[in-house]
Amino acid sequence: MEITDVKVRKLFDEGPMKAIVSVTFDNQLALHDIKVINAKDKFFIVMPSRKNPDETYRDIVHPINAQFRGKLEETVIAAYEDALAQAESATDDSSLIEAESV
Repeated sequence: MEITDVKVRKLFDEGPMKAIVSVTFDNQLALHDIKVINAKDKFFIVMPSRKNPDETYRDIVHPINAQFRGKLEETVIAAYEDALAQAESATDDSSLIEAESV
């Protein structure tokens, strides 16, 4: 199974959750609501989950082995870092435009 697309849906400035991401596998299966978390200066992903009646959470979907989880996590975090760099670049560009028009 190959990861064929990663879309960073939303970026967050505050708190440990930094992004919400969707991943497409083999151009045929989309997985939404993967969260990018930053805790203790380390990035990791959290799979989509639902709340159980006993107030605990259970993953709706998850990787079966550590090798695939590592590949998924590496790909998602790289996409997050790219999206963050693009967002910062866009902010820098708009600041430059505003300064030039003053």
